[in-house]
Amino acid sequence: MSLEIKVPSVGESITEVTLAQWLKQDGDYVEMDENIAELESDKATFELPAEKAGILRIIAQEGDTLEIGAVVCTIEDGEAPADSGDSSKKEEAPASKEESKPAQAEAEDERPETYAAGTASPAAAKILREKGIDPSSIKGTGKDGRITKEDAEKAQATPAKTESKPAASTPSTAAPVAAPRTGERIERREKMSSLRKTIAKRLVTVKNETAMLTTFNEVNMQPIMDLRAKYKDTFKEKHGIGLGFMSFFTKAVTTALKEWPAVNARIDENEIVYSDFADISIAVSAPKGLVVPIIRNADSMSLHQIEKSIAELAAKARDNKLTIDEMTGGTFTITNGGVFGSMMSTPIINAPQSAILGMHNIIQRPIAENGQVVIRPMMYIALSYDHRIIDGRESVSFLVRVKQLLEDPARLLLEV
Repeated sequence: MSLEIKVPSVGESITEVTLAQWLKQDGDYVEMDENIAELESDKATFELPAEKAGILRIIAQEGDTLEIGAVVCTIEDGEAPADSGDSSKKEEAPASKEESKPAQAEAEDERPETYAAGTASPAAAKILREKGIDPSSIKGTGKDGRITKEDAEKAQATPAKTESKPAASTPSTAAPVAAPRTGERIERREKMSSLRKTIAKRLVTVKNETAMLTTFNEVNMQPIMDLRAKYKDTFKEKHGIGLGFMSFFTKAVTTALKEWPAVNARIDENEIVYSDFADISIAVSAPKGLVVPIIRNADSMSLHQIEKSIAELAAKARDNKLTIDEMTGGTFTITNGGVFGSMMSTPIINAPQSAILGMHNIIQRPIAENGQVVIRPMMYIALSYDHRIIDGRESVSFLVRVKQLLEDPARLLLEV
């Protein structure tokens, strides 16, 4: 008796998912609750477990878009393969070599392509055939050396070598030499993931439906850098986590939000919703795109609690383990383009929020300080905001307050 494995419901707003990758192959024996596939929604990636032990029979293919409740595969009754050979199999062997050849050839045709590093997924095998790439040249990055769809898409065909011919005996009869090729012009097409499609749609919607403006300021990071250098070892020894810049920015933002509540508000149809708490969304670059996990009640957290929350969420993002709940909600967003070298940018609001703070890289620059030109580690910060709900006075005052708190970090601890 076989059991159908269907796409589970993962959230009220999610109606379909994409089958990102099979973790097991057709015909494999799987244990109950063993993860057999990865499914990708427009918000997160999650694993599909086997609901019983048995033999896996794949129905949906990698890259397929499936509605909630659609059948992904079936699991048939079956036993786990024995470790040693089965004597009964020997008795069922063909009587002669001639009789065994057709069956053997047929079985080889049905086997998946096997490479030196492992076995290709169905989607990877198809891509390699279309590119005309020798599978033996690919090293798989999947489980047990399995060649994944991503491996196949990144693979490049190796130009075939041509045999050189001897030069013509008479120069007068030599053919004209063709101009050498300067390089290959290769294009490839890749289906957009559900996450990438959602990101694209949301960003266009924000640009079209909000009155977005950006205001800038700069922060002298020397006081925070001095404070970190003085206490980083003690901080890590006591709390088991490093002291980074993000906790200072998060603390400064939550303090400023209390003073300028419109920056923490949002528009809901004909109403403005003000939140007396600060759920701070932290933009994180994950393997499959930008995700924005949330630090709940960040306004009531200490520096080390914020640092631990950021570390946990970032680790989940890298491993595609974030849940829908961990990315739903949020009242204000912080994004750090500085880690990629950005000097200045205008971040796009994370709807339905009304504002987002952009951090940038730290550059040693000359500034005037007490009538003297000195070199200081400076960072540009940017606040993009929805002018429908946040006035210029509020946006500028909010950013100035963040600057004050960062340049005098003692204020963060004394709350002054």
